[in-house]
Amino acid sequence: MLLLAAATACGRHSHPQSTPVEPGGEIALQVINHHWLDVTVYVLHNGARTRIGLVTAATSQTFILPSRILGQAREIALLGEVVGNRDAARTETLIVKPGQSIEWTLEIDLRRSSVAVY
Repeated sequence: MLLLAAATACGRHSHPQSTPVEPGGEIALQVINHHWLDVTVYVLHNGARTRIGLVTAATSQTFILPSRILGQAREIALLGEVVGNRDAARTETLIVKPGQSIEWTLEIDLRRSSVAVY
């Protein structure tokens, strides 16, 4: 009986009860482009600028950002440059945790664009 109790206890340690699974750490970035021109999207992080992709005029696009892009401080900013134009939009610094998502809406007047972290 003592062996059975010990075996059961060992079994519990090797197979823990189910716990919530941490997300892979990726960040979903949805860009909604209301501008009439295409916009190239960059992430500003750790003093670097990483090109994420292009969002065609008047469409939306979802990008999956790797968690490594957050760095230790988990601070990023988004930069959107209009293709063929000097217009650009930049967000304030965002503090993002792995598994969260970002929604960035680019308006025709880029100064009126908005961003939200969920």
